[in-house]
Amino acid sequence: MAPRCATLAVVVVLVAAVVAPPTAVRAAISCSAVYNTLMPCLPYVQAGGTVPRACCGGIQSLLAAANNTPDRRTICGCLKNVANGASGGPYITRAAALPSKCNVSLPYKISTSVNCNAYVHA
Repeated sequence: MAPRCATLAVVVVLVAAVVAPPTAVRAAISCSAVYNTLMPCLPYVQAGGTVPRACCGGIQSLLAAANNTPDRRTICGCLKNVANGASGGPYITRAAALPSKCNVSLPYKISTSVNCNAYVHA
């Protein structure tokens, strides 16, 4: 159960990462693509320590892939759904720390109650 919770927490962090302005045009984004991109973050979310370079690379990749408002809202929704299933505690805390540890600026606090329509826009 702990790995599932950790995965849920990791994806919460990246809700915020997708609200930055897009840098490239890509195809529509799926929740499974979001989850797969964030898998390198799992060891940090589960146990702390050093954030893997591949984790920050995944966050940057999501940022670049979210090239329009619908894609950013889709990613936000995927992450919010997963976050709602997390048990909280250190997983959510570590996941919430990922943007700053990866030098990603976010316009809102990561939360299971984030309103993707209000915070995620062009």
